Amino acid sequence: MAIEEEGAEQRRLRDADTGTVNWRRWGPYLSERQWGTVREDYSQDENAWDHFSHDQARYRAYRWGEDGIAGFCDDEQSVCLGLAMWNGNDPILKERYFGLTNSEGNHGEDAKEYWFYVDATPTHSYQRMVYKYPQRAYPYDDLVATNRSRGRGDFEYELIDTGIFDDDRYFDVVVEYAKGGPEEILTRVTVHNRGPETATLRLLPTIWFRNTWSWGGSEARPVLRSVAGAVEVSHPRIGSRRWSCLNEHTLLFTENESRGSGPFVKDAFDRFVVHGEKNAVNPAGVGTKAAADVTLEIPAGGSAVARILFTDKSDTGDFDQRVDQRRAEADEFYQDLLADRLGDEERKVVRQALAGMLWSKQYFGYDVERWHSEHGRDPLESRGVRNGEWYHMICHDVISMPDKWEYPWFAAWDLGFQAVALSLVDLHLAKGQIDLLLSRRYLHPNGQIPAYEWNFGDVNPPVHAWATHLVYELDKARNGRGDHGWLEAVFHKLARNFTWWVNRKDADGNNVFQGGFLGLDNIGVFDRSAPLPTGGSLDQADGTAWMALYCQSMLQIALELSLHDPVYLEQAQAYFEHFAWIAVAVNRAHGSAAMWDEEDGFFYDLLRFPDGSATRLRVRSMVGLLPLAAATVYEPAVTARFPQLIENAQDFVSRHPSVSSVLTRGRALGGRGEHLLALFDEQRLRRILGRLLDEEEFLSAYGIRSLSRHHAEHPFEFRVGDRVYGVTYQPAESDSGMFGGNSNWRGPIWFPVNALIIRSLLNLYVGYGDDFTVECPTGSGVKMNLLEVANEISERLTRIFLPGADGNRPCYGGQQKFASEHWRDLILFPEYFHGDNGAGLGAMHQTGWTGLVAVFPNLFAGLSGQDLLDHGMAGVFHKMPGQEDPR
Repeated sequence: MAIEEEGAEQRRLRDADTGTVNWRRWGPYLSERQWGTVREDYSQDENAWDHFSHDQARYRAYRWGEDGIAGFCDDEQSVCLGLAMWNGNDPILKERYFGLTNSEGNHGEDAKEYWFYVDATPTHSYQRMVYKYPQRAYPYDDLVATNRSRGRGDFEYELIDTGIFDDDRYFDVVVEYAKGGPEEILTRVTVHNRGPETATLRLLPTIWFRNTWSWGGSEARPVLRSVAGAVEVSHPRIGSRRWSCLNEHTLLFTENESRGSGPFVKDAFDRFVVHGEKNAVNPAGVGTKAAADVTLEIPAGGSAVARILFTDKSDTGDFDQRVDQRRAEADEFYQDLLADRLGDEERKVVRQALAGMLWSKQYFGYDVERWHSEHGRDPLESRGVRNGEWYHMICHDVISMPDKWEYPWFAAWDLGFQAVALSLVDLHLAKGQIDLLLSRRYLHPNGQIPAYEWNFGDVNPPVHAWATHLVYELDKARNGRGDHGWLEAVFHKLARNFTWWVNRKDADGNNVFQGGFLGLDNIGVFDRSAPLPTGGSLDQADGTAWMALYCQSMLQIALELSLHDPVYLEQAQAYFEHFAWIAVAVNRAHGSAAMWDEEDGFFYDLLRFPDGSATRLRVRSMVGLLPLAAATVYEPAVTARFPQLIENAQDFVSRHPSVSSVLTRGRALGGRGEHLLALFDEQRLRRILGRLLDEEEFLSAYGIRSLSRHHAEHPFEFRVGDRVYGVTYQPAESDSGMFGGNSNWRGPIWFPVNALIIRSLLNLYVGYGDDFTVECPTGSGVKMNLLEVANEISERLTRIFLPGADGNRPCYGGQQKFASEHWRDLILFPEYFHGDNGAGLGAMHQTGWTGLVAVFPNLFAGLSGQDLLDHGMAGVFHKMPGQEDPR
């Protein structure tokens, strides 16, 4: 897009990317739950949930971060903006969202509130969200007691089940943020009374400082001070600002300090508003936490507006006009971004999915060495305690979170998928997130990528090379040239991580990998991160497939880098050969000691016993589908530049009969000469697709299941001594406590692995062309090529969020309230989905990798088979809206 055609948000993005103006300094970087996190856990038994509870969060100062409702802050979380409110009936002031801990929920931790991210721009020049606040007393005790009494086989008891929203007795609290400039924030809060009677809401827009001064060191104490009806803000890093509420109000001041530290403490506003303790707040009008106490009397069906200004200017102009202007600019931005062919409902899904991802950026502060020292440990001698080997990690960054309430900490493989989705709206952010994980502050000196806060040393799937290459290609398509310097820098760090995998997770040096649980929680017969009850080891079909994809992605990057520097050809050859040996290992034909089962036409994990014997664990799950994901086409435009590489590869294959017998090569289409690398030949591909597209196995009306429905009638059982280990089809919540029990891979639909399957099908279409067709669904008699199959899966995934004929979106599981007025246009993007009916499960507000739904309709709306056949996979990137046309 030419500069003269850029909209206002595009100009802000360009200025932010080039460092001209720091438009990203302020954003929705406040967590939604800081309590119950590892960072705040200073217990000896490592029980983070009980050490710092929701109730304690009212009066205990946090150590490493802050949380709040509809929060906004700077990128170091020095100054925080948020909302508190009271309906006159609640036992406490509503300052943060409530949810159950891991032990309280019958399916693990679970937020018990309803909030929706409706809109956001990548520079956070405009943000909008909706929080549904009941007018009756919030049922804290009922939610805890009822969920505790329910078993794993029971439904969760949700807030809506309590009847608290009956008769529409609730407020819609609509929060808008708009930037008048890079350092000026306008907050407009519109409160709608949806109930049948006039209702009163005490609204407390709040400003406070993250407590950085109470933990030793030399941090200067900032100050908030009442000056002429406004709050004067003075912070050593932020400077001087003015924060003011434009409504009639009373200013309240206290300290962001724990109860017992002085007369004015963190829970002062709760004590003042709810309990009438007038002396709880500082009459001197000074502190580190302040609020404007605004009383809104709202008639039935009516609304009221509060306006709050945070600025470094004296002349601010018309408030509403500037908010409305930013909203119009957000509309303009998405009009350019989204494909013209998308329908209104599809556009709503894509825009809200991206809004949720942009709202889910969070400041993450955690100095692991200092944290261990504050526990009284020698950080260098902390083996055997949580994150004891990660003392090098110093985190002070804005990170895309899987979910700011349920998972308010980064997860390595989540972040790879999130970077791909975020690249649609903010390539600079997407590249920066990959950089962060591979930076010296995060990447372990041995090359391991930290997994997630509860155990940095655990192992997540290595998707980062794939994500890197995809983000690079999107960047190249959008800007006409690739960021070669970035790609080269990332490649060297990925090579360190690749070496870690080879050295640590290929126990026997046989090119077969044992990665552990690999993010798939309870998908295995056993806990794959624990010692096996049989002894021996487990050769993992998914771990090996992840490494095959890693090789393919590193080969793609090396080839791209070779266009500028031939020195990378040697590394390209090395990754090709490594993939070849993995393909040999996966297809090794030694009876039971092979992952491929010829009778079933499927890949399985291989259990090796201490005596050297082995058996396949014949569970048809995503574990056996992931080898399908390791299929990549290499474009002739790249490979033709390096005839020596092709010659060397052919020489290598010819010298190793075991390699030549398993490597498959795609058909040349129109003389283009693509090269397809995959772990299977055409015959095996057809057999895998036969199961993948069988509606009685993996193909749901809403995407690809993580476990075959076959196991509903045919449970898998494996006996070890007197104990029987089993796997059955569970399309919804898990009936097992493995990995906490709050996630389930034994039947539900998960977006990240579906995205990889779609990606593979597109590559295979380029490799095999229009002539290769399969039945979809299996047994239907309907023939489709692989592009059509990919589109079919995409449409089924998108259908989860689209209203059906009855007005219900499948993601809401038939809850009629969500199809009613004031609810029907608000969409949540849960963690995973019921394998049969598409109902959302797990972290209900999670927009991390489920945000990939924004990619699918936008991609297929403009993609044709001819694009792919003419231009290969480059046709995918160039047909995304806003990209250059390759022709």
